[in-house]
Amino acid sequence: MSPLTYTTIPTPAGPFTVLADGDDTVHAAGFTDDPAFLSGMLGTALPEPGPHDGVADKVLAYFDGDLGAIDDVAVAYRATGPFRTKAWDAMRAVKAGRTISYTQLAATAGNPNAVRAAGSACASNAIALFVPCHRIVRSDGSSKNFLYGLECKATLLAHEQQFAAAA
Repeated sequence: MSPLTYTTIPTPAGPFTVLADGDDTVHAAGFTDDPAFLSGMLGTALPEPGPHDGVADKVLAYFDGDLGAIDDVAVAYRATGPFRTKAWDAMRAVKAGRTISYTQLAATAGNPNAVRAAGSACASNAIALFVPCHRIVRSDGSSKNFLYGLECKATLLAHEQQFAAAA
């Protein structure tokens, strides 16, 4: 694996930093301008700045209204078990403009009784936006938590609903 480098992209939801390898496979991403925060999530050394124009272009296209632009960005999970990997795959299958509950996520990931584990998969997701944990909500449709704040989550959901409705 090539060393990770980072780039930070200004977005309407706040600065968005991506840690990726030389092939633009994303290992961590989040709404922060602090690459040390993201590298800490991975347990890796602080990366150097690097060009990730392909990923940045897709993020910018997403925020310009092409919600599918980020769907094919390659990601590298650092999962701690098979359920978490299945949960992250299930999150990636939730289309922009839609939400599912933690209960639905658990069922989709193969264990309907693992609702707390589904929540844990969201909480431990180091690849925000590309693994869209912001699309997971409580059974009543409300938002409980989001690592980058509920305001950021609401911004992302509103953005997706606006452009999904226009499509």
